[in-house]
Amino acid sequence: MNKFLDPNRCMIIGEIAQSHDGSLGMAHAFIDAVANAGADAIKFQTHIAAAESTPQEPWRVKFSKQDASRYDYWKRMEFMPEQWQGLFDHAQEKGLVFLSSPFSIEAVDLLEKVGMPAWKVASGEISNQRLMDRMLQTGKPILLSTGMSTLDEIDRAVEYIRGRNVEYAVMQCSTAYPCPPEKIGLNLIPHLRERYGCAVGLSDHSGTIYPGLAAVTLGIEVLELHVAFSREMFGPDVPASVTTGELKQLTDGIRFIEQMRNNPVDKNGFAEEVLPLRKLFTKSIVAGANLSKGTILEEKHLRIKKPGSGLPPERMKDVLGRQLLRDVKADEQILEGDFS
Repeated sequence: MNKFLDPNRCMIIGEIAQSHDGSLGMAHAFIDAVANAGADAIKFQTHIAAAESTPQEPWRVKFSKQDASRYDYWKRMEFMPEQWQGLFDHAQEKGLVFLSSPFSIEAVDLLEKVGMPAWKVASGEISNQRLMDRMLQTGKPILLSTGMSTLDEIDRAVEYIRGRNVEYAVMQCSTAYPCPPEKIGLNLIPHLRERYGCAVGLSDHSGTIYPGLAAVTLGIEVLELHVAFSREMFGPDVPASVTTGELKQLTDGIRFIEQMRNNPVDKNGFAEEVLPLRKLFTKSIVAGANLSKGTILEEKHLRIKKPGSGLPPERMKDVLGRQLLRDVKADEQILEGDFS
């Protein structure tokens, strides 16, 4: 069975969330930009207002001057099923894995018809067993975000997923927008891997590339981070987003780090490779002045100079007190066989 996540290559997910602001054209533009930045996947959020919310839902942050309520905002974020299919098809054409977090069973049903290859469980849905059940029924991999959960709650969710025999990953996440460095929780990444024996990841809301680079050095299999075209865009997630230009920096950096991690250096074998450089950058024993045959070599007769193609400095003890067997000019190397 093909694994959704590769243990030797971090899946980089550009999370658009609501940065498209309800514009289908903007959503498609994000697909092009995320692909051009070198990410592996793009992720949206599928909100169906009537299925997941009520008009009484309060604002987390009252950011919108055009939506009377948060419910109205979710309504404005909706796309039709055929529009979601168009986004999926476009992502496929650009070589991106298409993902979208569902926030209702109706959203799961819609995305299942579209062709979603895996499910991202949002932090606030980890205890929503009915929603989890619907996702697990598909048999597709689960990416479990943990931003609002205690370890006991994660334990229960992981145990439940294990019972369904599907591939899963647990992602460290701190629900803060933007997330300051002291709350990223890099220390939890190896802990989650050891505790659950599965692939691990980071869902980053810092608005910078640094946590992703640091997490990849710890061997994460999946990284999700918010993306915007500019920090001057409108929307609640923009302060916690990197720009598409920064996403390109991040993907380049991650691939560089992976090359380092996947190619451990043998210091002994490496010495053979750098032998030509050693001769250029190291030094040899040379004559400090014109020396006649028969000279008994003393320190005052010798110097240590480049290149390193002759006797190395550590052989000085073998040369001192020995008699030259030939005339040697100043700066000429003292070679094996030149002394008795």
